[in-house]
Formats: sequence, structure tokens, C-alpha cells
Amino acid sequence: MSPLIQLFSRLHSLFNHTRRLDFLAPLLLRLFLAPVMIAAGWQKAGSFESTVAWFGNDDWGLGLPFPALLAALAIATELFGGILLLVGLATRYVAVPLMITMLVAALSVHWQNGWFAVAPSNPQTSMARPLAVLGIPAAQRSLENSAEVGQRLQAAKGLLREHGNYSWLTEKGSFVVLNNGIEFAATYFVMLLALFFYGAGRWLSMDYWIERRFHLAPESQ
Repeated sequence: MSPLIQLFSRLHSLFNHTRRLDFLAPLLLRLFLAPVMIAAGWQKAGSFESTVAWFGNDDWGLGLPFPALLAALAIATELFGGILLLVGLATRYVAVPLMITMLVAALSVHWQNGWFAVAPSNPQTSMARPLAVLGIPAAQRSLENSAEVGQRLQAAKGLLREHGNYSWLTEKGSFVVLNNGIEFAATYFVMLLALFFYGAGRWLSMDYWIERRFHLAPESQ
């Protein structure tokens, strides 16, 4: 066996030993997603009438049918789903309605705004640039939007420097232009998809201990 193959074999064996800590990945996914979902559900519940109006209005809202029912379902899914993710209970089951919620949000709220949650202000460094080179029309439109965003941002910064305390305003971070694209919804969907396939993880989830107690088939092999 060549030294290179021996080195690769040892490295592969070392990586395999790290699987003892594989519970950390789903745990961190759950701890990341849980407060996001709980906060979203809590905010909708706290302004239920406004949420219903937004769900049902055709002019400035989503124009969905049965807005009160759908708003209640969205609140319950996000609020209680987030709590279940936090403790790791029925994780694979609750991931399904949460993924549906993310798809609805992406398609009904964010789709028309493209991918980016925050609009890139420099077309030269935009992630859309390689796709635009390949001739993808949506990517080219994204680059054009980035150029316009850069102009708006420079104009806004000029006004703030002239009429405001710019150093204080930017002390905690620079100004950006919100694009409100599907980026966050798509990211949460992918994270939930991983939890759907692999479950809540060992040791630090209620699902794991319920499986052990009742000798159920494990969520993941």
C-alpha cells in the first residue's frame, strides 16, 4: 500500500470516529430553527387581525382564501412546531408542515423578489454574476438590480452623512437594501428537509429516548 493511500485510509478512519458526535448536527439545526419558528408564530399571534388582513387582502396582501383559518394554521405550525423542534419531539412529523409553510412563504411572498434576502449592491461581486455569464436571464436581471441598489445606497448614505450622525448610525453595521427574496425561506426548507430525513439526533432529543423506551426503529441508520 502506497504512503498516500495509507494516509488517506488513516484520515478516513479518523473522520469515521467523528460519527460518535453526529448528534450535534441535528441538535444545532433544531436549536437554530426553533427560535426562528417560535418568533414568527408569536409575532403573527400577537397581531392576529393584521395577519388575517395580510393573508386575505388582494391589493397589498397575499390574497389567500379563508385567511383566518390559514393564519391560525400558520401560527400553530410555527409556534408549536418550533417548540417541538426545541425538545426534539415528533421532529420528522413536524418538519413536514413547517416545510410546507416555508414553501408557501417562498412562493407567495418572496418569489417575485428573486433569491437574495439582502440585495447585493455590487454587480461585480454578486453571486448571480457566474450565472449571468451563462446567459440565465434571471441572473442578468439580478445584476441590473444590484447596479440600481448600489446607486440608491450611495444616495441614501450621502443624505445620512450630510444630515445625520453617520458614524453612530453605522456603528453596529452598514446600511443595506432589503430585497426580501426566497433565500431565508429556502435555507430553512433545506434545514428542515435534513431533519425530516435524519431525525432529531441521539441523546439530546425526546424522540431518541422514546424510540429506546418502546424499541422503535431508529429515525436514521
